[in-house]
Amino acid sequence: MSLESVKKQFRQEGLPLTVVELETSSATVELAAKALDVEPGRIAKTMALRLKDQDILILAKGDVRIDNRKFKEQFNEKAKFIETAEVLEVTGHPVGGVCPFGLKRPLPVYLDKSLQIYNYVYPAGGSPNSAVKIDLEYLKKITHGEWVDVCKEKEPEIV
Repeated sequence: MSLESVKKQFRQEGLPLTVVELETSSATVELAAKALDVEPGRIAKTMALRLKDQDILILAKGDVRIDNRKFKEQFNEKAKFIETAEVLEVTGHPVGGVCPFGLKRPLPVYLDKSLQIYNYVYPAGGSPNSAVKIDLEYLKKITHGEWVDVCKEKEPEIV
């Protein structure tokens, strides 16, 4: 259903975008990067967060994470992810397929500046085995996204 809602939006709005349906799971950044044969940063992970008065989506480079200090400076409150059990209800997409397209209801979209090192990225396509290759400026245009600086690089794992 969710994959279909993304395709439906693309058809209805005449958007020249294609949902790539993969043979394997792309539910995590690592799986998506491997399936698409791209670096993990090029996967535009979509995070669903809850503010006091609204739910929002933040798209960021696949290999970064929310910086709590920057988030609080931007939104004047702590970052709170929407509970896994609620993600489908809020977005219309299952965890692993959350994207800014074909949403159940309109949500504000924020694009983290970490994405700006790329000319195109791959957000999910509404299912845990799909992706959409999209030019960064076109992503901003069709999502009415606003640039923010709320992420930081992940710290290296200590082995």
